[in-house]
Amino acid sequence: MPTDARQIRSRKALNAALLALLEERSFDHLTIREITARAGTGYATFFRHYPDKEALLNDVATDEIANLLAMTVPVLYEANSYESTMALCRYVAGHSRLWSALLTGGAAAIVREEFIRQARSLVEDVRDGPEWLPSDLGVVHGTGSTFDILGWWLGQENRLDAEDVATILHRLVIAPLIGDKVEKRAAAQ
Repeated sequence: MPTDARQIRSRKALNAALLALLEERSFDHLTIREITARAGTGYATFFRHYPDKEALLNDVATDEIANLLAMTVPVLYEANSYESTMALCRYVAGHSRLWSALLTGGAAAIVREEFIRQARSLVEDVRDGPEWLPSDLGVVHGTGSTFDILGWWLGQENRLDAEDVATILHRLVIAPLIGDKVEKRAAAQ
């Protein structure tokens, strides 16, 4: 990671440019020249930070996934899992343009892989699933299915609200994996 202020600014500008461009079209159709033009940096500057555009995407995805998992995973094991699922869906809804680009764009496979990798590292020491289920398989299934449901949701023209998706996600994926039978809906306001 860069420590020089100029390097940090360039890196942040490249990250922001990629995020903005992902809202316009798929990752596969973006070029490094477009990214650097949007960032206001030189073409050569890009290569001082990243070897290719996939590395830039990985950097952006890593940060976003870490934020999402840091917010939801601790709640999953300290409170009821529905609350954690609800927090995840609200966060994604609140950042829907970004997550639509990450989950439904041409880079979805890269992002999915990173999502699973980070989830594995966060729950390495936790063993709350059924005895018959290898814990690593539970993480891969739970994370992958969560990714797929969120991607489906964000790809819909007439989207369900976050609470409805949280209910679906909890019933289909989370509750069966961790054995949580508690489902509380948020109180109507």
